[in-house]
Amino acid sequence: MKDTIKYVGLDVHKERISISIAEEGREKPRYWGEIPHNYENIKKVVKKIGDPQSLRVCYEAGPTGYKLYRFFLTLGIECDVIAPSLIPKRPGERVKTDRRDSMRLAQLFRAGELTSIYVPTEEDEALRDLVRAREDAKEDELRAKHRLTKFLLRYNIHPPKGIRKWTYRYREWLHSLKFDRSSTQIVFQEYYHQLKELEERIKRYEEEIKFQATEGVHAPMIQALQALRGVAVITATSLVAEIGSFQRFVSAKHFMAYVGLTPSEQSSGESRRQGDITKMGNRHVRRLLVESAWSYRYQPAVKGELKKRQAGQSASVQAISWKAQHRLNKKYYRLLSRGKESGKAITAVARELAGFIWAVARELDDPKMA
Repeated sequence: MKDTIKYVGLDVHKERISISIAEEGREKPRYWGEIPHNYENIKKVVKKIGDPQSLRVCYEAGPTGYKLYRFFLTLGIECDVIAPSLIPKRPGERVKTDRRDSMRLAQLFRAGELTSIYVPTEEDEALRDLVRAREDAKEDELRAKHRLTKFLLRYNIHPPKGIRKWTYRYREWLHSLKFDRSSTQIVFQEYYHQLKELEERIKRYEEEIKFQATEGVHAPMIQALQALRGVAVITATSLVAEIGSFQRFVSAKHFMAYVGLTPSEQSSGESRRQGDITKMGNRHVRRLLVESAWSYRYQPAVKGELKKRQAGQSASVQAISWKAQHRLNKKYYRLLSRGKESGKAITAVARELAGFIWAVARELDDPKMA
């Protein structure tokens, strides 16, 4: 009995952890109890439950991150981080407690009904935090611009004719604005100052991203992905940060499905119906691919920045990039000619672009290329 595998479900919160255990067989899981969320307590509990080699631990991915996962690995215990959105739910179940959640996790884990997520390395997680911090700052920058322009609109203040928003001349005009009331003047100054602070923050993030793209552990992969049209340094670094290892995808279709760009399907008997894309998986990667896909509206060409980015890349990577330009450009206009909306056509292009990105990554991971 000592060698019996025990499946441990943890409902993890900032301060407390609820623990349940399901042993091999068909017996109902049992609730072990609740402990403070600190490593010393976890270590003591593990010793009481059983031998580390007989334990299989799982908990839901959440705001507490992956520190707990890595701690279990140091103890020699297998641990899985579970995708919360893919946990099976019973119809009509309305009661939700930490005790029930941990028992349900242990039961489903034993039955093999849970889907684990990919846990990034510490280096990958740090890079992902960097690109996501920039993404957050860009969203804040957009909000700050909206606040400022709406403020001016309320006072019916418009830039002179011929000056486009957020150009150098537009900013010079903003600097020249004066208001009669001090309260209005301070509001304008603070709105504008906040915008400038955010722009400086974004610059600092982008400087570090460029450094990681040339000197970091993933620099070769980031440089190779930039050989593709529409994938410059920020996009390439973000893709690598979000994916971590492309080796976990056995095929291009597997990668397309991971980013949620494959069509949903409802089939029964002889009927087969495909719908909108599944939108499963990593939404950050999906957004990056759709943004990059718009570049393939233009005629295939290798010039300017793209030519510079391709310098020094292998002939096979450059060939993949050229093939992508021709194929995706034709696909976009072929879909438009069939009456498809441009947004749907771009989504289809983004799906195939994911395949070309996987192909470039495979070239780099190929031992023959090393």
